[in-house]
Parts: sequence; C-alpha cells; structure tokens
Amino acid sequence: MTQECCNTPRWNRDNWPIAAAMINFPGVLPNGSLVQEQSVDQWAETLQQVVDAGFTELDPTDSWLRVADLSPSRLREFQYVVKTLGLTIPAISTTRRSSVIDPDHADEYLAYNHRVIETAAAIGAKAVSFGLFGQFTEEQKKRLWFWTAEGVKNPDDAATYQKAVTRIRELGKHAAEYGIEVSLEMYEDTYIGTADGAVRFVNDVDVPSVGINADIGNLVRLHKPVEHWSAMIDKIVPYAKYWHVKNYMRIEDPDRGIYLSYPTSLALGIINYRIAVQKAIASGFKSAFLCEHYGGDGLTVCGMNREYLRTILPR
Repeated sequence: MTQECCNTPRWNRDNWPIAAAMINFPGVLPNGSLVQEQSVDQWAETLQQVVDAGFTELDPTDSWLRVADLSPSRLREFQYVVKTLGLTIPAISTTRRSSVIDPDHADEYLAYNHRVIETAAAIGAKAVSFGLFGQFTEEQKKRLWFWTAEGVKNPDDAATYQKAVTRIRELGKHAAEYGIEVSLEMYEDTYIGTADGAVRFVNDVDVPSVGINADIGNLVRLHKPVEHWSAMIDKIVPYAKYWHVKNYMRIEDPDRGIYLSYPTSLALGIINYRIAVQKAIASGFKSAFLCEHYGGDGLTVCGMNREYLRTILPR
C-alpha cells in the first residue's frame, strides 16, 4: 500500500535526527578482511565509538557496510547491535556504487539501489541517499584530497541523461511505496553537480519522494571557480531532503588563478550553516541530517558539528 512520503513529526533542536556517517571507518580492514564479514561483537566495538562520540543516530554508509547485501539473518544481527547500543537509523547512504548510468555496472547498481530501499523499509529508516558519481580514478586514489584530481564525469548526452531520469523516477516510485524519501547527492561533474542542474534533474524526475541532498560541501571544496554557496542554497532548499553536512575553508584569488580548500568544522567553514539551515526549514525542510568530515579524527569533528547544529535548529 502506498504511503505518503516523508511525513515526519515536528522536531526541535533537542530531538532532530542527526546521524554519524561511517566514512571515517574503512570497509576493508588492515588484515584484508571485510567489515561485511565481521562478527556481531566486532560491529559492536566499532559502533560503540559512535555512541561514545555522543550520537544516537547512525547512517550505515555503504563504504563501511553494505546493509542491503546482508543476508536476512545477518541483517537481524546488525539491527540487534544497533538497538542494543541505543542507536537508530534514520537513513542509508550509498557512496560509489549507486550510479544508475555507470558505464560498466548500471544495471547492477540499479538493482542494488532497489535493495537499499527495501532494506531501509525493513529497518525503519525514512530516507536513502543515491548519487550519480563513479568510482575513484587511479589518480584520485593517489591524492591527499581526492577532489583535487578530476573524477568520472556524467556524459553530455541527452539519451544518457534521460536514462538517469527514468531510472531515478523508478527508484523514487519504489521508495514512495514505503514512505521513504530519495535524496540525490550533489556532486561535481554529474547531472546534479550544480544547483541549476540538480533542480532541473529533480523537476525532470517529477516524483514527490525524490529531492536534493544539498551537500554543497562537495562543491565548495573544488580547486576551481564555483557558484557562491548562498546562491546555491537559495536554489536548492525548496527541494532539500536528507542532507549530508560538512564544511571547508576556501581561499580564492581569481587574479592569480588560486582556488584552495581544506576540511574544517561546520561553524568555521565558508558555508554559513546557520543561514543555510534556517532557509531550508523556512522552505519546509523536515528531514534528518548526516554529519561528515574528511581528515583527522573525523568522528570527533562530526560530534562537534552535531552539537553546533543543535544550537541553530528551532527550539
């Protein structure tokens, strides 16, 4: 039976879901084993760190653990660990295996995304995040900051664009059957790699359950000219759903062709999240947040960012 998508309760700064991303934990361990194959106790040991950082919400980001590829019994074990530690899962984010137009794995990733939706419904999550970006290139793997090298680009091709729209529409309709929102992550060199492109794409999909993951941190970190963060926010907040938040310092000197960035906390970076979040809520935003950070002790920085968000959310 079809349910109304994304009908969330009224939240405030004390109970708004703010999840920890698992990008700070590797999916492949130093001994070559996979988190996917770990025991319940080993999962619990990792997730205890999330709890110790003050989080009550978790996004089992699939760079760490592909919950949609767990067997039913293993998924129940994972849910047991999450519940025992007092955590909840508001959403599931995919990373580099969700592009439905991937030149080599498009059909495989489409099927995987459908499993992510069904798994989200099974564990009580209310959102999923998909993207159109590809795997790291060999050059990106060598860099300290992968965004300083060019990655895989979505082709400038009308047929491929329409294929992406059609397949995301299919996923959106599937998600709507469970009352789950689909949030499309903004990412450079994809069809949702600019504010204008993201708005156009979501309007072309034209399914209420599908919106924009307003992760403009992915864009302001680029070492090239980008649209001002405030202009992007104004365009995308009417479509904003599940939101990955992170921030960067940015130095620009156009006369010398200098554009540099590095990760920092939400409060200190170039994006003014106080303004961005207020604008989003004024436009009807009612989804969870996901805290991300690259570099250093990312989990601790995410905990700091969670507390900062609490101070700017509505009372």
